Amino acid sequence: MEEKNIQSQIDALDKKLDLVLGYVQQQRKDTIVVEDLVSDLSIIGKDVYDSTVEELDKRQIEIDPSVLTDLAVTMLKNIGNFKTVMNLFEMAFDFAEEAGPIANEVIIDFTKQLQVYNQKGYFSFFKELGPILDNIVTGFTPEDLRQLADSVVSILSIIKEMTQPEVLGTMENAVKAFNSMETESVPSYSIWRVMKEMNSPEMKKALGYGITFMKNVSKDVTIKENK
Repeated sequence: MEEKNIQSQIDALDKKLDLVLGYVQQQRKDTIVVEDLVSDLSIIGKDVYDSTVEELDKRQIEIDPSVLTDLAVTMLKNIGNFKTVMNLFEMAFDFAEEAGPIANEVIIDFTKQLQVYNQKGYFSFFKELGPILDNIVTGFTPEDLRQLADSVVSILSIIKEMTQPEVLGTMENAVKAFNSMETESVPSYSIWRVMKEMNSPEMKKALGYGITFMKNVSKDVTIKENK
């Protein structure tokens, strides 16, 4: 029994020893890989350093090691700021991705609206305004424009009065009456016929309008002269 226990303990020790040897061998392999990697990186770093030094020498650029040290220290001190800037860039890219479809929809709607305006003739209308502006520029001098600016209030007041319903109605009736006349076949009136027509209700009313209008105009002129 004792021999069997000793043998089982020996077998257990052999297994543990095999595990330890396997672990040591794996660690040795890992160490060799790391050493090879460091060696390769050293070679690459040396090549990069030599190439950089050669390129700087060709371009006659001198670098002070202390400046590089200060730059490295400054970058390390501002890692937080760099992270903030990168976060802002990331937020900007995210916003661009989210706003892209919205901007496309806005552009499409704007294009459609321009097409509607084009179909209605807005652009053709504004295009025809060019010759009108040219005629205004060539037909008026700067002095004319200055006088127009001085009189614009009076002109707008006259236009305002002309847009009153009563005035528009009278002007509309006058235009209709003129259009209804046959100018080529207007009859000739003698003095006696004029005197006869003066007694008609229409002529009496027309004379009443004319006399009242002239009296009102004369009254306004008198008031302005007194002022």
